[in-house]
Amino acid sequence: MDYQGVIIEESLSNCAIMKKLMIIDTQIEKVTEKSETPWLDKWTMHTVMIKENEMNEYAKKLSQLIDVKHCDNWYCDFKNDQFHYVIFYHKVFKLDRMSKWDYDQMQKYAISIGLPEHQLPKFMEV
Repeated sequence: MDYQGVIIEESLSNCAIMKKLMIIDTQIEKVTEKSETPWLDKWTMHTVMIKENEMNEYAKKLSQLIDVKHCDNWYCDFKNDQFHYVIFYHKVFKLDRMSKWDYDQMQKYAISIGLPEHQLPKFMEV
C-alpha cells in the first residue's frame, strides 16, 4: 500500500526531490508564533504519495535533505495502514502503527533534538 504524507518545502535544503514525487495537493500556510519558525513567513505544504516499494529509498534521501541551517528539528512523515515513517535529519523511524512503544521511542528522540511535543505524531492519533 502506498504512503501519503506532507513535506514542508521550507524544511528541505534542496527541493529538487519534489520534482520526482507525486504531489496531490499544495497548501500555503502563514507562519504563526506556534509554528516556531520566525525566520520564515510561510510554510508551503505538499501532500505527496510515495509507492510502497520506493518508500525506504525516499526516506533515506529525505533524511539527508532536511534543512538544519536554522534548526535541526524539522521532520516529515508518511503513513499507510500498517507503517508510519517519521523522517528527521539523518534519522528515520519506521513505526508499526499498532505499536505504542515505537511511537514512544520516536517521541523521545524528537524531544531530545528540541522538537516541540505538540508538533509530534502521537500513537493515539493514528
